[in-house]
Amino acid sequence: MSGGSQILESQRYLFDVPDEVAYFNSAYNTPQLRASTANLIDGAKSKARPWERTPEDFFQDAETIRLLGSELFGGKADNYAIVPSASYGMSTAARALEPHVSSMNEIIVLEEAFPSNFLPWQRLSQETGAQIVTVPTPRDLDWTRAILGAISTATQVVAVPHCHWTNGAKIDLQAVSTAVRSVGAVLAIDATQSLGAMPLDLEVVQPDFLVAAGYKWLLCPYGFSLLYVSDRWHTARPMEESWLAREAAENFANLVNYSPNYMPGARRFDVGQKCTATILPGAIAALRQIKSWSIPAISETLRQTNNTIAEHARSIGLETPSDKSRSPHMFGVRLPSKFEGSIVAKLAERKIYVSQRGDALRFAPHVHITSHDIERLLETLSCLLIE
Repeated sequence: MSGGSQILESQRYLFDVPDEVAYFNSAYNTPQLRASTANLIDGAKSKARPWERTPEDFFQDAETIRLLGSELFGGKADNYAIVPSASYGMSTAARALEPHVSSMNEIIVLEEAFPSNFLPWQRLSQETGAQIVTVPTPRDLDWTRAILGAISTATQVVAVPHCHWTNGAKIDLQAVSTAVRSVGAVLAIDATQSLGAMPLDLEVVQPDFLVAAGYKWLLCPYGFSLLYVSDRWHTARPMEESWLAREAAENFANLVNYSPNYMPGARRFDVGQKCTATILPGAIAALRQIKSWSIPAISETLRQTNNTIAEHARSIGLETPSDKSRSPHMFGVRLPSKFEGSIVAKLAERKIYVSQRGDALRFAPHVHITSHDIERLLETLSCLLIE
């Protein structure tokens, strides 16, 4: 036990990762669980026998995911919508907020924000005349202080992540939420690079909207994402008018009598074709596995792995973020200016996988990592950078 959370032994056997591969790039795309792959194959095969599919099958998996979302992250099952991507989720939020934003307002975003959490707000700015306020990257990576300093009485929307996607610098969402609520603004969180690997208390943070693409730390198939919508916005206009989101939609014989009423909660924000038979079973397997491990255990396990990498990086002269600013599951280091070539490519030649985002070499392990993987990474970094 450490910090009150269990440390997980390597869970490599649950993933299809070859022994010769050391994969530290989960912030790009996590390996898929074997259980998810099996469910996806079964789901794909089910399309070959459509006569076996009932109207209930169009809804059941989505309801299972809503319940898992509430159990894992907080809120109620009614707060969750099934969407295909982070950009769809954030665009849904921006569309819902459009009637409440004017040219007198400001929308706060971060410098070098991921496009999914910038472009929808840029569109909202163009449609309403609201001003985009970009918080510059703080030299000490204290994003929380920088964001708090940008919030004013003109602020209407604050669109931030839980940690910056380029280097894992974390943000105190509780402090940001308190400031946002104090000026009557809206908090929209892109949790793609944190949800499932970093504890988040929705009861405390109280976001208006939160979205996470599923193919990263949620371990879910590509094409699945999760959108949380607070009760406050359950009557807002959705992105699309899906018949599957309307009351009594399960009665296929009566679909010609168009219902004027949406299903309760955030279901109105579901994407129309939720791929219930194909993609959602793979997502269910992933979310159930995360629940079995527990997010605190995942987080603490990854923290220990990254502490080992960070200590070694410092020992060979790499600039690493302070422990205070670092997220548990991912972080970035700056390479020495004298280094030539692509270290990402050099590592990949040895089947060691990391990524570079901006000027940060980014390490993002998951629970499939073994002690041998870590040893290979550290030894190879030393060979490449101390020569």
